[in-house]
Amino acid sequence: MRILARPHQFPARLATGAFILNSGLTLAGSSAEGAAHIHAMASTAYPFLKDMDPEEFTRWLARGQIAVGTALLIPLVPSLLAGAALTAFAGGLVGLYLRTPGLRQEGSLRPTQEGLVVAKDVWLLGIGAGLVAEELIRD
Repeated sequence: MRILARPHQFPARLATGAFILNSGLTLAGSSAEGAAHIHAMASTAYPFLKDMDPEEFTRWLARGQIAVGTALLIPLVPSLLAGAALTAFAGGLVGLYLRTPGLRQEGSLRPTQEGLVVAKDVWLLGIGAGLVAEELIRD
């Protein structure tokens, strides 16, 4: 596993890392009402989260976003590791999109207006999977 990210990976890592880090820092300052909303949406898609306290869930989610964003921004974090973290995080977002009623048009993968906010995160999955694939096929 390479220690340093390859130079051509920097733009994708910087863009996604800054976006996710900002999201995590913003989420860390959520109000109780905001945490309840985020938890309700997540627990609709992932029922095992229903019993978790909304504010605790939001704190953990924010920490996870901050960790993934930071890993992407630091070139010393191997791209395989940063890409795997991004892929796992984005996979959760895509799952949220696919499982939450009202985010997709009936019988389609196409998003509704409400679903655009989550559907657009498929690009995170593509970048993460690309980082992982590149590292697995290279020497």
